This record gives sequence, structure tokens and C-alpha cells, in this order.
Amino acid sequence: MRVHVADHPLITHKLTVLRDVNTPSPVFRSLVEELMTLLAYEGTRGVRVEPVDIVTPVAPTTGVRIADPKPLIVPILRAGLGMLEGMVKLVPTAEVGFLGMARNEETLEPTTYAERLPDDLSDRQCFVLDPMLATGGSLIAAIEFLLKRGATDVTAICILAAPEGLAAVEQAMQGRGEVTVVLGAVDERLNELGYIVPGLGDAGDRLYGTV
Repeated sequence: MRVHVADHPLITHKLTVLRDVNTPSPVFRSLVEELMTLLAYEGTRGVRVEPVDIVTPVAPTTGVRIADPKPLIVPILRAGLGMLEGMVKLVPTAEVGFLGMARNEETLEPTTYAERLPDDLSDRQCFVLDPMLATGGSLIAAIEFLLKRGATDVTAICILAAPEGLAAVEQAMQGRGEVTVVLGAVDERLNELGYIVPGLGDAGDRLYGTV
């Protein structure tokens, strides 16, 4: 598994505002979208392209376009929805699937309650969106869901991660195909409730104002 932490001043600046408990939901949503575009730029460095001949106003030339089959973007509901628009803006030709997962707050184990994905993901590059990589359970379950449908190239993009969750994903993904995790930052630890410290709280609640 490859891990890339996008160490950029703009990402750190936006993360600082995002973490602030006084940041209102509309600003929080806007910042998540902006952060997602920055992280997606890092996460799509390996996107598959193919050559294409074009004619500029001056002369013929050869460029590239995103290759078929098109990439598949998979936000994990519900918090992952807040990241979707930032990713689609960068890769507008990608297709979008959905995976609904919820964490049991007592056991911290994930359950899948909804999915809308192609049955066959062979040769598809998949990009999983989930703001918080905490215990790692939801992300592991989501990646395994894609791998069972034939995916061999999966990139997870998360705003924050805890070391414990990152280690759990790395252990679970050993020998499971080409898996990359792109992060805005790795925080200190998990607390006894499974929340990232210092973190930013419940991303879903803060995105949609249901605190």
C-alpha cells in the first residue's frame, strides 16, 4: 500500500479553518470541496491516459485524454458526499457510484446499508472518498467491496487520518492489489470513542448542520 500525505501550505491553512469549532456549516462545506480538489490533484497523478491527435489554431499535435474505461468515483455516504463535487470538478468525465456505510458507535464496526456500483470493476481505476480515516473499518470494508467486484487499482482520498486507522488499512491491504491512500494530514491518535485527535469532530454533522 502506498501512502501520500499532501504536505502543502494551502492544505494546512484550509485544514486549520476546517478544524475550528466555530467554523459554520456553509464555510465547512466550501472548505471540504476546496480541499478535495487539492487532494484529488495529488490522488489522480496515476490516472490512466491515452494519446489523442488534435489540431490547435497553429498546428497539429498529440496530447492525452483520460482512457477508457473511465475512472469510478465512490463517495462513502454520507460524509463522502461533501467531497464529491471537488473531485468531479477535476475529473468531469469520471463515473460516480455510491456506497452507504455506517459505524456502530458501540462496536465501531461498519455496516453497509446501500450501494450503487457496477457489478464488474475489472480494469477500472476506483477513487474512494471518505473525509475521516479513524479506526479504518469503513475504509477497509469499502475497499474490500470494490476488490471483490474485480477492482485492482484503488485510491482512497481522506482529509484526515489517525495512525491507528492507517496501520489497520495497511495491514488489511497487504497483497490485495494496488491500493493508494492520499491524505491531507495524519493526526496524533484516536480517543476512547474512536474519534481522531485533534481531528475536526463528526464530518457528516458539520457538513450538514445536524450537530
